[in-house]
Amino acid sequence: MFVQITKSARQNGKTYLSYLVRESFRTPKGPRSRTVCNITDLPPATRDLVAASLQGQDLVAAAQCQLDQALDYGGLAVLNEAWSRFGLDQLIADMGSERQRGLLKAVIFSRLLFPCPKLSLAQQAQGTWLAPACGLAPDESFDEDDIYYAMDQFNGQWVALEKQLYQRAFPQSARLVLYDLTSVYFEGKGPEHLAEYGHSRDHRADRPQIILAVATDPEGLPLHVAVLRGNRNDTQTLQGLLHTLRRRFGIAEATFVFDGGMSSRLNLEAMEEAHLGYVTRLSAATLQNLAAELGLEKQLELGDRQRLLEVTHEGKRYVIAGGPWRQQRDQERRQCRIAKAETELKRLALVQRKRVDGQKLASQVGRTLQRLKAHKYFTYRVEPTGQLHWERKTDRIAQEAQQDGWYLLSTNEPVARCSGEQVLRHYKGLLEVEEAFCELKSYLEVRPVHHRRPDRVINHVRLCFLAYWLSARLGGEWRAKGVSEEVPRVLRHLQTIRVGRLQLGPQVHSTLMTQIPKNLNDQLQKLGLGPLFAAPPKL
Repeated sequence: MFVQITKSARQNGKTYLSYLVRESFRTPKGPRSRTVCNITDLPPATRDLVAASLQGQDLVAAAQCQLDQALDYGGLAVLNEAWSRFGLDQLIADMGSERQRGLLKAVIFSRLLFPCPKLSLAQQAQGTWLAPACGLAPDESFDEDDIYYAMDQFNGQWVALEKQLYQRAFPQSARLVLYDLTSVYFEGKGPEHLAEYGHSRDHRADRPQIILAVATDPEGLPLHVAVLRGNRNDTQTLQGLLHTLRRRFGIAEATFVFDGGMSSRLNLEAMEEAHLGYVTRLSAATLQNLAAELGLEKQLELGDRQRLLEVTHEGKRYVIAGGPWRQQRDQERRQCRIAKAETELKRLALVQRKRVDGQKLASQVGRTLQRLKAHKYFTYRVEPTGQLHWERKTDRIAQEAQQDGWYLLSTNEPVARCSGEQVLRHYKGLLEVEEAFCELKSYLEVRPVHHRRPDRVINHVRLCFLAYWLSARLGGEWRAKGVSEEVPRVLRHLQTIRVGRLQLGPQVHSTLMTQIPKNLNDQLQKLGLGPLFAAPPKL
């Protein structure tokens, strides 16, 4: 077939050409041709296609167009840009081979986007931009053993890496350090000499565990992580942290904020000797004893729950803080414990026993009250005949009710440098760090740990720490721009932005990005990430 221009005409100042689509063929009398159609007789859409073809454009039937290799992209693009901007490539440049560094990067990204065991990383990575983002081959296997060998590269390198992380995040030395502990349990026995039974903050006393000690700044940016034996006492961890932070990071002057479990006399004396400030919470029993020694006037001031009460007693400075909402919480907690305890006591009293053993029954009652945290509210006795009697300690309950909502903070900081309101803000910052621990153990999936070698358990925690560090850095930047939503949640939402290759017939034509919805686009602009999605990456 061929196209023949037959005539041209002018209309409204424009020139229009008329085309005949003709078909040529041979006959015994020689070559002949016939007109198939006049292009002006075709529908407008068909006429446009013929005109585009005459201009040299390649045209493919719609059925032959397809999107090839469409990948979840948005969240990984943000992480990859932040990774480069924070200089993390340079930090691990000397660790293992290029592929091992890529595997470490992939595991860290996966902690934030799709936490999973390393055995199933290959499955989770399918359909995502993870391998290209980490400089890995598109057909990367993410073999579990290869990931373990990559993790082993942290051995002997971590101290220097952690020091560089601190220097990048804190050009000037940190002046306020929040310190807290949490526990992580094992499925199975866990590694020898590291996994031990101890006080479980996960309420899994039936599992061996490790203790994580993490120091952060007030914004939740981590400075240091340590992995300790699961039976380590809280009071035995603080002095080791002080030694590490002073030697590794050069922190000579700072205020440390920590919870009551670490506020032993020896720890506080060590802080004083090191000329370091501290803010810590003391126990409810200490508050009761202090209130008893304050006298009637100060006790009456405790009735005003809208203000702080500062006290200097025996040369020590205390701040008593609280509020109505804490008062209601304490009341409800006590009432719930008492109600549960009385239900259990009634049940134990009604049990029919073949042989009366008063001592055994008394032990059972004591264990029950301890388990329900209600032992301080009841007295009980068992008759020789096996009858159980109990009474509430009304005086003790009334005394505790007077202090509902209050908690006691202790500090060695002078008033001129740290007011009572600042002491309270420092401690509330520690409560936010406790929420960060939930973040560390939940969406970063530290727990449960399945590794058996001690060094790999520690390196697993270090990988999670790096993901936590990256998330905290991004979170700090985003909060400054007015976005308070959790970083992993934003990243997972952005993962709905996809990239793929447009295939026209047998040839790949170009790389395309899915259209970004308006709500996501508004968020990208608010976060300053719009230029990152101006053009799709090369696939």
